[in-house]
Amino acid sequence: MNEVEELSKLDPAGFPPLKPILLDDLYQSVAKNLHLEIGRGPVLYLLSPSYSVLNPTPDEAITEFITRSEPLLDYLKEAIVQNLAEYSVLVDISSYFIEQNSGLVLARLRERDSEGRRFEIKFYTHEPKELLSRYEDKIYIGRDFLDLFSPNRKYFGVKDAVLSLKAQFERLTERAGAKLRKAQDLGSYFQEIGDSVNELHNEGLLILQSLPPHIDFAKLSGKDLIEINAQYRTINHYVIELHDTVAEFENLLRFKEKSDFVRYVTKYKKDVTNLISYFNIKVNGVIAQRIHACKTKHS
Repeated sequence: MNEVEELSKLDPAGFPPLKPILLDDLYQSVAKNLHLEIGRGPVLYLLSPSYSVLNPTPDEAITEFITRSEPLLDYLKEAIVQNLAEYSVLVDISSYFIEQNSGLVLARLRERDSEGRRFEIKFYTHEPKELLSRYEDKIYIGRDFLDLFSPNRKYFGVKDAVLSLKAQFERLTERAGAKLRKAQDLGSYFQEIGDSVNELHNEGLLILQSLPPHIDFAKLSGKDLIEINAQYRTINHYVIELHDTVAEFENLLRFKEKSDFVRYVTKYKKDVTNLISYFNIKVNGVIAQRIHACKTKHS
């Protein structure tokens, strides 16, 4: 956990300007109530929306970092919310829980060996009054990705999600050895999920290589968009197959009362489910709308 150290090296004056974006009341509430969780060494610091350290008791180093890094943290928070609005459906599909919690969302940053440039962010929501007293009751929303120097994601951000699912499964397998008694008895399930993950990874990345990194809807014909939409739909089908395999494994673990490990599988399934929703709403859904508009123009 070196987020504080890596962020300290950055000058926000060098960040690309964030484009103005209109946020609805739900996203405005999230922007107002966004809490950051940033690691320094083994310690994870929870920051309020105004950057007060809520937990644990701050030392001189974290206090100094916050004092001199407020412009950077302002940019970071705005970039996180804009990315949530444009490149994810996490807030939308968890809106009930977020609104019940008065818009409070926790963003836990994990730097991705990029000298502070790229982050994988886990998002949670929590009841505000019990945030510190019952922190463990937070609700996992999902994860998203952020590149501070490249706000426009290639391939709708699908490549990041596919790579993450493969990396997460590898961590899940490692945890099984430590958390799951007689993990070898469930080896066939790990093999089946692993095969599905590898198929998604290998076939998905191969498909992405054949697609334009950024779609210029004004320059593409309806026929081009139909083909691109079909290719993304194929990737989504691999994700759906993975979801079904993971769900079957989760049900088995619950039946066998493997509660110490099943929560990790449930969280993994949540990420897979979120990606399916993202395809349906923000990828295939958006491209399909453009296709229908082309038909209207040429009818």
